[in-house]
Amino acid sequence: MVAILLLLCLPFIFCLATPRIRKMLSCGMCTSNVQLPGKVAIVTGANTGIGKETAKDLAQRGARVYLACRDVQKGELVASEIQATTGNNQVLVRKLDLADTKSIRAFAKDFLAEEKHLHILINNAGVMMCPYSKTADGFEMHIGVNHLGHFLLTHLLLGKLRDSAPSRVVNVSSLAHHLGRIHFHNLQGEKFYSAGLAYCHSKLANILFTQELARRLKGSGVTTYSVHPGTVHSDLIRHSSFMKWLWQLFFLFIKTPQQGAQTSLYCALTEGLETLSGSHFSDCHLAWVSSQGRNETVARRLWDVSCDLLGLPLDW
Repeated sequence: MVAILLLLCLPFIFCLATPRIRKMLSCGMCTSNVQLPGKVAIVTGANTGIGKETAKDLAQRGARVYLACRDVQKGELVASEIQATTGNNQVLVRKLDLADTKSIRAFAKDFLAEEKHLHILINNAGVMMCPYSKTADGFEMHIGVNHLGHFLLTHLLLGKLRDSAPSRVVNVSSLAHHLGRIHFHNLQGEKFYSAGLAYCHSKLANILFTQELARRLKGSGVTTYSVHPGTVHSDLIRHSSFMKWLWQLFFLFIKTPQQGAQTSLYCALTEGLETLSGSHFSDCHLAWVSSQGRNETVARRLWDVSCDLLGLPLDW
């Protein structure tokens, strides 16, 4: 647990060292001038934090943006705020609970009936350091929401993404993936469980999913990227009192949600990234991935296991 906290704290520990390093750690900005009239985007977890800021930027560029949220009431308030700020009334809220495959399937079914296109899918929502619990389908909460939920959502929407190509999928991962391992014999945390490590494992799964998806989609016009948003002030730390205290202590060195959204936006919008499909980004630059995150054998096995757990065909 100490190692996990140190890894998550490294960005602002370095920030304390020198102003130059602090500037380097916070300078990643999406400078794309791309406008998105006629384009359709989905952002999961868009009623708060990074997701909210990502959705706001896409709306500012003229996209029709779906806020895919578990809390619809909160989402409606955010949608109204974004509409007022951007002047774009095409900001819509739809119910999506990534801890329930029935909700995911219902969201996808309604979206496919409502829209002819999908150009950008931002798999942003997530949970962090939860006490041991399970999703509606019996999956451990971190792997269930952070990985399997988005895995299923992407599968259900992939046909629309293919038809709308060029299109992009962005998966929000974390620097914490470096401590992650995919323990196939304990994927649901029933043999041993650590809230911190469970988060790390799920973030590694995001990276492996991104790479395997990119391999399978090569030549389709659909590209995919994983991102580390940085150490960001958000609701993600709500389950950890220690992390809340740490965030308050170093609040001057923690990114705002708007800053945290920049790398997701960079990967969704920047022209010329197609050849880098499957890559990992941080601060709007290519980032190093752990050796576990580069293991193609594990990536393919995780794909197969995920399909089996969700009742999906292996090839999609």
